[in-house]
Amino acid sequence: MKFAMVRGLSGMVFAALWVVAAPGQQGTQVKFVADTLIVEAEGTYESDPDQAVLAFDVSVQEKELKQAYAKASQAMRQIVEVAERNGLTKEAIQTGVLTVKPYYEGGGRSRRVRSYTVEGHVALKVRDFSKVGPIMDDSVQEGVVDFRSLTYSLADEEVAKQKAVADAMQRALGRATVALQQSKQKLGPTRYVNLEVRNLVGVSEVEMPSISVNSIDSLSLFGARKMAPPPPPPPPPVRPGKIAITATVQCVFQIDR
Repeated sequence: MKFAMVRGLSGMVFAALWVVAAPGQQGTQVKFVADTLIVEAEGTYESDPDQAVLAFDVSVQEKELKQAYAKASQAMRQIVEVAERNGLTKEAIQTGVLTVKPYYEGGGRSRRVRSYTVEGHVALKVRDFSKVGPIMDDSVQEGVVDFRSLTYSLADEEVAKQKAVADAMQRALGRATVALQQSKQKLGPTRYVNLEVRNLVGVSEVEMPSISVNSIDSLSLFGARKMAPPPPPPPPPVRPGKIAITATVQCVFQIDR
């Protein structure tokens, strides 16, 4: 996220800005150039996450398309029912469109569909973290629904970014004021501001590892292969890590004499 406010800078000021922003060049946080003062400052906003996003994948493979689609639709409905029982609103439940993928055998005119796979995705936004564990346990269905990820984040990232920007600007103004006090000069209006807000740092995520079918096959007493049930999803962390957003500003202030 970047933006800049520019007001009639002279060629000298633009040249000074180029010096500060040149890649790989080390510079001080405060610089005097002609009748301007260039200040760079960094601000941070840190908060505990207030939202957990659970992602599930639905996958059904059958010889008949109608049967595969019916099973996948039923699995999606069951996840939605689990979410509603735990108090989630319709806005907090995001269900993707079911997609169909045919698998063929043979070639040429003898080519025919061997089976169909129907897949879908569901994302649940949970504000009450005590509901995360029960939703994960009740949503996973053997062979149909897989838990994919659990991500903790901020429900309103824009407000957090604004607070990080405000902190950075306060630091820039403070440094500029202190620098001019040493020479008994006054801080004038802002002539230029360059702003950069970095991505969220500290978002904690839990992912289910992919499991090979061969690694969980076992031989029954009659010699037929029997697939063991997949392991349960990992428990959510007791205390998710904090979320940190950082904003960096480069400001050019006019010096009033």
